[in-house]
Amino acid sequence: MLLEAIDRRSFLRTGALAAGGLVLGVSVPSRNAYSQGAETPARFNAFVSVGADDRITIVIHKPENGQGTITSLAMLVAEELECDWNSIRWEFAPIDRVYGFPLQGTFGSTGVRTSWRPLRQAGAAAREMLVEAAARRWNVGRAECRAENGEVIHAASGFRLRYGEVAEAAARLPVPEDVPLKPASEFTRIGTPTKRLDTAAKTRGEAAYGIDVQRPDMLYGVVARCPVNGGRLAGFDAARARAVPGVRDVVEISFGVAVVADNTWAALRGRDALDIDWDEGPNRNLSTAGIREHLAALTASPGAVARHEGAGAEALAGAATRLRAVYEAPYLAHATMEPPNATADVRADGCDLWTGSQIPGLAHSSAAAASGLEPEQVRVHTMLIGGGFGSRGGGNVYAEAVEVSMKAGRPVNLIYSREDDIRHDRFRPVAYARLEAGLDADGRPTAWTGNVACQSWVALRNGVDREGVAGLADAPYAFPNIHFEYHPPDIDVPTNYWRSVGHSQNTYFAEAFLDELAAAAGRDPVAFRRDLLSDEPRLRQVLDVAAERSGWGGPLPPGRSRGVAVTHCFGSYNAQVAEVSIVGGRLRVHRVTSAIDCGQVVNPDGVVQQMQSGIVYGLSAALKGEITLERGRVQQSNFHDYDVLRMDEMPVVDVHIVPSAEAPGGIGEVGTPAIAPAVVNAVFARTGRPIRRLPIRGEDLA
Repeated sequence: MLLEAIDRRSFLRTGALAAGGLVLGVSVPSRNAYSQGAETPARFNAFVSVGADDRITIVIHKPENGQGTITSLAMLVAEELECDWNSIRWEFAPIDRVYGFPLQGTFGSTGVRTSWRPLRQAGAAAREMLVEAAARRWNVGRAECRAENGEVIHAASGFRLRYGEVAEAAARLPVPEDVPLKPASEFTRIGTPTKRLDTAAKTRGEAAYGIDVQRPDMLYGVVARCPVNGGRLAGFDAARARAVPGVRDVVEISFGVAVVADNTWAALRGRDALDIDWDEGPNRNLSTAGIREHLAALTASPGAVARHEGAGAEALAGAATRLRAVYEAPYLAHATMEPPNATADVRADGCDLWTGSQIPGLAHSSAAAASGLEPEQVRVHTMLIGGGFGSRGGGNVYAEAVEVSMKAGRPVNLIYSREDDIRHDRFRPVAYARLEAGLDADGRPTAWTGNVACQSWVALRNGVDREGVAGLADAPYAFPNIHFEYHPPDIDVPTNYWRSVGHSQNTYFAEAFLDELAAAAGRDPVAFRRDLLSDEPRLRQVLDVAAERSGWGGPLPPGRSRGVAVTHCFGSYNAQVAEVSIVGGRLRVHRVTSAIDCGQVVNPDGVVQQMQSGIVYGLSAALKGEITLERGRVQQSNFHDYDVLRMDEMPVVDVHIVPSAEAPGGIGEVGTPAIAPAVVNAVFARTGRPIRRLPIRGEDLA
């Protein structure tokens, strides 16, 4: 977790006075360039400041990808601070150890999970200092006073002081430790549906994204990159490009050839006019067909053991019924609405980088390395992000922007076109799984085995990438014998995390195969799962809720069918039921019923929005998503051939939050894994033919 290295004492040990307000934190880092509410009279600090005008500034140390981070984290502080919600202002955190540097960022659905206690502790400590300062001014006992809605109140006398009136005095007090946090029964903000703090600015067009950055004397840049991954520049002629009106320069950088111009359109036209020769390198003949053959061969041989319990081979040999299946999932692009971009201003004495990054700490490290400057000479200004889905944790865009700025000698806003984004993305890996299971004479499962090939996200442990088998080898079903193996294929295609990571394809593999197994046993898919989830009460509960609310087993409109799938990932539990029809060879998803147990809910509205978002994202992939390669080149380039779900295709999504007193789980990625298998299983229920390869194709529906 990002914050494990920063203990409670580190968060709260120091009080400092700044701009007439209360500041809590271990340091007062330099202010970030982007803040909401420029009039806020507070400096950056650990988390909380209180201005003399009663405004509360909360430093948001997790980037906002559109998932509601700003609002949820502010709610954690506000709950314990007992402030007036309308007084809240926010700022993005600068790069600093206190905020988790070097892996400072948002990933793995950890935004709330890693902030649940630290931010509440910060708010509670600030509250106690404000109350103590007021009690001293009145010369009364601390226990006689309370905080409420941005004021300190002495009940016996009726005295009241606004937070801003005592902030300066409170800042001089020692920061208290071990302040008790509220029990859930006393929450007034956490668990209450709350409008997002960033909605108004976004609606009015005032919100600043990375793509919006403008700096004095700034140029715009684009880069021509080799169409084959691993290729390099052999030579180029820039004469025609330089002749394009508005083009200021053409420069070679580590990643290709950059064109800088007075505006993006001129830069793009200049790039189109370049004459470039590429050495396409060893991947010039790479193809989707060849990759598929490679994965099939790997999974036909023994791999590294990812899980072994019981005696899978022996149990299969003695099974009354054996089921074998091969499942496949393609490369997927992230296809965010805002394509990658970064603005760099590199000077001899420092570098400033403006960008929307899921991990600003990595953007900082990348900029420092590319500029050759010391880390303390580099400042990253975190902007709002127009979608991330795992794509903005790293990548070349930061180093590219820095290099181009260095060559141009001016600030440069470097942007990827949509074609750049699709063709030079770091994709969700292709995956291939051979699965086998056995049933006894009574239809009870006896064994489940699998052999999986998937490009690795992380360093292998004992030959296994746990993300590569996540959601499959660790599936929660109580099979008496389980055995899974893993292969890291030797494929040079750039890959990266994609919303829900390994669960995005492996939940499809597991849940679609489980429906096939239920059919072989002659069992209802929900009942079959319930029997296998005896040791998973939370997962079983969301399954029951989704089944009940969807009308599982009840009548359906003519031509419709239902499918179910469940997942446990990122600390949360989700079940989905999809209701579909097939008319004229076309699949239509009419309704998705989703039950979610994500532990203690901070903002119920945010949970619903994230489940809807995850479902539409996963549904786009299931119905349309596929990146293919031929002669080393990505074949797709824009939304005409890498399509996403359109408004008229969106199903009704009915989200049911299952109450829980457990610690918060993640929510940003949890809605994505179950939707593909729920839809596939609904089609299977209708046609009797399993779908073992995504995306769903017309021939799967006949």
